Amino acid sequence: MRVGDKSMVLDGTDFRILEMLQEDARQTYAAIGKRLGMAHSTIYDRIKRMEKQGVIKKYMALVDTEKAGVKAIVAILTIYTDPKESERVAEKLCEKRQVLEVYASLSEELLIIAKVIAESQESLHDFIADSIAPLSGVMRIRTSIITRKIKEAQTTMFNGRKG
Repeated sequence: MRVGDKSMVLDGTDFRILEMLQEDARQTYAAIGKRLGMAHSTIYDRIKRMEKQGVIKKYMALVDTEKAGVKAIVAILTIYTDPKESERVAEKLCEKRQVLEVYASLSEELLIIAKVIAESQESLHDFIADSIAPLSGVMRIRTSIITRKIKEAQTTMFNGRKG
């Protein structure tokens, strides 16, 4: 795997470490080492190398908002943009605290896809009307409100990877 401008080769062990960290980033180097039959110092060195190279970007808690008592509406916005303005629209979306994720997609048209969170249908409407629709280059917005979460995970691309 190439990482950024620098070439970094990840082997099967690195991918297994990444997979284990995605399962539980709080487990110790010793616990990972035990599962892989390796010394904890080797695991430490590999993880630090992947952090330094930017393969591991950060560690974070995945919070179940419902169990935390937070009532929220999550929606996926498909934003049709003028191709000349799409990059700027995406950058503006990234600045908004209600926006959780932003992606660009090339299909028949260039689309910006954003995952947003709001306290209510009214606040979602206001956010779209006041903060997104007026952006220069936004031509059309399709809103899909999430009604049920079936699966939420980070990548599983490391499963079965030989390296």
